[in-house]
Amino acid sequence: MDLTIIFRIAAVGLVTAIVGQILKKADKDEIATLTTLAGLVIVLLMVVDLITGLFDSLRTIFTF
Repeated sequence: MDLTIIFRIAAVGLVTAIVGQILKKADKDEIATLTTLAGLVIVLLMVVDLITGLFDSLRTIFTF
């Protein structure tokens, strides 16, 4: 497994956390929540892409 995807997910989480904290300190709680949800969606799309690749690999391994 390539470690770059782990670093990308960590980077998205770190940026999301920092931006969320800055927005909460500025009393922009609604925008902070939307920022957190956007980060979550980005990470979920990365994971779905990895799972799709896994199922494609399994399909090619077990085809007759």
